Amino acid sequence: MAKKATKKDIQEIKERFIQRYKDAKTELTYNNLYELLISVMLSAQCTDKRVNIITPALFDKYPSPKELSQANLDEVKSLIKSCSFFNNKAQNLIKMAKSVVENYEGKIPLDEHELVKLAGVGQKTAHVVMIEYTQANLMAVDTHVFRVAHRLGLSSAKNVKKTEEDLVNAFKDNLFILHQAMVLFGRYICTAKNPKCDSECFMSDLCKTKESFKAG
Repeated sequence: MAKKATKKDIQEIKERFIQRYKDAKTELTYNNLYELLISVMLSAQCTDKRVNIITPALFDKYPSPKELSQANLDEVKSLIKSCSFFNNKAQNLIKMAKSVVENYEGKIPLDEHELVKLAGVGQKTAHVVMIEYTQANLMAVDTHVFRVAHRLGLSSAKNVKKTEEDLVNAFKDNLFILHQAMVLFGRYICTAKNPKCDSECFMSDLCKTKESFKAG
């Protein structure tokens, strides 16, 4: 088990992440809240790069919740078929749009408690949308954030929910920056396989698991 980060470690980790990633944004391409929500929904277990290839044609055909709510399921499936779990995602996209039209006057609700009522939108998706669109002081834990949190000793939790709680308790503020920072850091530097510990990592001296990669 990795060692736990000290209060001093946490403050240093926080400062380095903010300094390095203070202007970071999601790598998903979107023009409005509707497009952001769809992109985040599609990104579950799918790369942002793949989502950005899929969405232009999808947004062109269904530019608002109204059009998407009336969409043919097979047509939506055909547009997102290169995305993981496209069958379920297509169904959820249409259900989400119908709910937005019927319950929110065609506008995506910018509220966590309302967002999670939509089909295909869990807490993580809601948090990612709120973080990106409103810079909300929330944390969302994907595979990258989970990995980075554990390697830096910020959490030893076995599940996403507890890991999120640990990160919120550790960092407290600037969570919208720190979320983006941990995603990008995990995606490009602290990777699952062959992390760039000696070449690119600026957290190397604070890492609690670096030695375990030496043999690799």
